[in-house]
Amino acid sequence: MATKVLIVDDHPAVREGLAVRIASQPDLVVCGQAADTAEAVKLLEAVRPDVVIVDIRLETGNGLDLVERIKIHDASIGILVWSNYPDAIFAQRALCAGALGYINKRQATGRIVEAIRRVRDGQIFLCEETAQQLLGSAIGRGKHLKASGVECLSNRELEVFRLIGEGLATSEIARRLHRTVNTVDSHRGRIKLKLGLKSAGELMRAAVEWVLENG
Repeated sequence: MATKVLIVDDHPAVREGLAVRIASQPDLVVCGQAADTAEAVKLLEAVRPDVVIVDIRLETGNGLDLVERIKIHDASIGILVWSNYPDAIFAQRALCAGALGYINKRQATGRIVEAIRRVRDGQIFLCEETAQQLLGSAIGRGKHLKASGVECLSNRELEVFRLIGEGLATSEIARRLHRTVNTVDSHRGRIKLKLGLKSAGELMRAAVEWVLENG
């Protein structure tokens, strides 16, 4: 039987393009598409996918949080994270959350088909450069983005940092992440402390610069 693939991405055109690519493969079939965490969770039970492709950036919620929820729902589902964000920062986070693979959207489309099959078979998929970065980091020679300091942020703090860089106010971030304003303020305070930033203005500038550099 064909491998059932669920696509979770907040861009309809991206979902459709990927669905066409997957549908052209005789051993793969797209069983559903979702734009955010809530839609994806509903589809998990309805369509019972073998593989879920998850973007980190979603309309609501966060892709890494969704990976953890999928693993709790059904540990047998293979999860492939794909994103425009830096591999050096997010690949390891994706694997730690429970994904079997990470692929950057800048990779050739044929690679994602390879990645789906690898994840379906229970194997780890990383591009060669990313694998070398993670291996180098593990033995103390990795070249993570030390100058930016964002590698020291937790997954939630990094998500808040990204949303600040996209221009969202604290109340909007709280609504997007389903958290209280006080919780988001606490995250902002820890981000400033970890990054050595003294004011809200410095935090905003640093976040905007990071988003512009990393998409």
